[in-house]
Amino acid sequence: MGIRDVLETYKLGKISSEEAEKLLRMDYLERIGRDCALDRSRFMRKGIPEVVYGASKTPAKVAEICASRPADLLLVSKAGREHFEAVKEMVPEAEFREECNTIIIGGMPEPGEGLIGIITAGTSDVPVAEEAAVMAEAMGVRVMRYYDVGVAGIHRISEPVKQLIECDADAIIVVAGMEGALPTLVSSMSTAPVIGIPTSTGYGAGGKGEAALLCILQTCSPGLTAVNIDNGIGGGGVAALIANRRSGRRERDHKERS
Repeated sequence: MGIRDVLETYKLGKISSEEAEKLLRMDYLERIGRDCALDRSRFMRKGIPEVVYGASKTPAKVAEICASRPADLLLVSKAGREHFEAVKEMVPEAEFREECNTIIIGGMPEPGEGLIGIITAGTSDVPVAEEAAVMAEAMGVRVMRYYDVGVAGIHRISEPVKQLIECDADAIIVVAGMEGALPTLVSSMSTAPVIGIPTSTGYGAGGKGEAALLCILQTCSPGLTAVNIDNGIGGGGVAALIANRRSGRRERDHKERS
């Protein structure tokens, strides 16, 4: 029973407040074995789907979690082919986005009015960018992609930023490794909030993304924030929340004017 069902049942006087509280508490979490508790109500509560981090889990454990179907839509991030093969045996309809190592369980929503842009500095940053795109699309947000437009050829960034301004993008994600300069540059040109995602792309002294992260954190361009290294899920989720809240406000304003 979902949160709305519980509230309606309580409103009709069919259950007591104690029973309603118990049902709501039961609906929040689903325990799988002794070592896993999934948040079943996250999407309803926050608009963010449940995401399982696959890299540190065995294929068998990931398959067990996915087979439990704890939510209508479940993503498994940082998953390998072996994870997907194990999941596929138990959940035949599972989909694998190999370009970003993400497993999708359940139907993706139809895109709404929210719109974000995703820009990468280089081709090596695309897997993290695609992870962010999948997360945003799982939240019903449209995504415009612009890849390999980094500061090594700085003239390439002008057209993507111009198009995103013309389309009134709600937020822009910029994914960059190496020295991580691109997010600051885009933020200085953009009218939308920018989320920088540093990646572990680069040579030895870059600290596997630490140089890019510090560059974004030290930005002098207001309106730019950062998530952690290679965290496409986090960046996509924040951008989608911004887009969905802004698109909802636009819809309300349109109704009030009409």
